[in-house]
Amino acid sequence: MSKVEDRLAAMSLTLPTVPTPLGNYVVAKTVGNLVYVSGHGPRRHDGTYVVGRVPSVCSEEDAYAAAQLVGLGCLASLKEEIGDLDRVKQVVKVLGMVNADPSFANHPTVINGFSDLMVEAFGDSGRAARSAVGMGSLPGDIPVEVEMIVEIT
Repeated sequence: MSKVEDRLAAMSLTLPTVPTPLGNYVVAKTVGNLVYVSGHGPRRHDGTYVVGRVPSVCSEEDAYAAAQLVGLGCLASLKEEIGDLDRVKQVVKVLGMVNADPSFANHPTVINGFSDLMVEAFGDSGRAARSAVGMGSLPGDIPVEVEMIVEIT
């Protein structure tokens, strides 16, 4: 187990299994020393997804927790791609998308669920450039989707 996974375990968090892509894409792709992790949704360990528009169906707090689930999924896909999460030099860029009611304005607060997990996992190297935006809908009515770019050694 990597040091990163030890830190997650200390928070009682475990990486999920990586699902098979539902389309013609890969969950992660390495180009040079950068790994591009495809958009992930909040998939629970039992394979089901958190669903609902924020905040009318999925509360802001539940969406934050869903974004943390997304982070675990991204880390699982990243580990599958690179073999060892301790190879991560830094998280470079994060794009967080929130399935939000038109009047909802706290997109960054929701995506903090993902970003806070990256900082817990990687320390300051987990702090990335980031966009947090609202969407009219997301696949399967999930409340949040995140993709990221990571630099590896």
